[in-house]
Amino acid sequence: MLELYTSFPAFLLVFVRVSSFFATLPLFSYRTIPAQHKIGFAFFLSWIMFFTIDAPVLTIDGFYLMLVIKEALVGLAIGLVAYMIISAIQVAGAFIDFQMGFAIANVVDPQTGAQSPLVGQYLYTFALLLLLAVNGHHLLLDGVFYSYQFIPIEQMWLPLGNENVIEFVMKVFNHMFVIAFQMSIPVVGSLFLVDLALGIVAKTVPQLNVFVVGLPLKILVSFIVLILVMAAMMMLVGQLFESMIYIMRGLMGLLGGT
Repeated sequence: MLELYTSFPAFLLVFVRVSSFFATLPLFSYRTIPAQHKIGFAFFLSWIMFFTIDAPVLTIDGFYLMLVIKEALVGLAIGLVAYMIISAIQVAGAFIDFQMGFAIANVVDPQTGAQSPLVGQYLYTFALLLLLAVNGHHLLLDGVFYSYQFIPIEQMWLPLGNENVIEFVMKVFNHMFVIAFQMSIPVVGSLFLVDLALGIVAKTVPQLNVFVVGLPLKILVSFIVLILVMAAMMMLVGQLFESMIYIMRGLMGLLGGT
């Protein structure tokens, strides 16, 4: 009974990190998963992890409350940077929708409750299925497990104001938009050529109403190009998952001071 009493504070810290990690992590943080299941899964995963890490003996005091806040920030930061990377798929879909003319026809994503572009939601669904098919969710869980090698429980402060951390976050933003541009450039480039052709037709054949012909033509071309480049897009999504794991590890190393 005494051993349980002395180990409970350390277990609570593990539970705080894992539960806050699930609050922002892709696939595990969606509203379609009941809150009771999230809490239960976080509890049992924390219970397993607690016996595999070298947890110190802690007492509940002011220092311990600071550790609780630090653990919550660690979990939120790691899950948020993973969500930032995978959101590049929806950004690419937004680029494509804007050129197709679907920008006004957003749909409500039942997983997050936010509005998302049509093509972005379509690509995002396929990306989540690919993530499950390649066991990427196992790698995400490995991320929170191995975070204790970089950021131990007894570490008091997080260097959030460090210039290296800020520069790393800026590079993550840049990487996200680069991947989104790479995914959308086949469709966006094709639609640019279609717009160019329609402009030439409007000048040479003034009797033709390009506004009536242009929208269905751009939609048709977009779907044809999407079918042709879908395999290449999924290859980019696979590289996106690989980048997400490396970026999570890099952020954990910076937060741990290594």
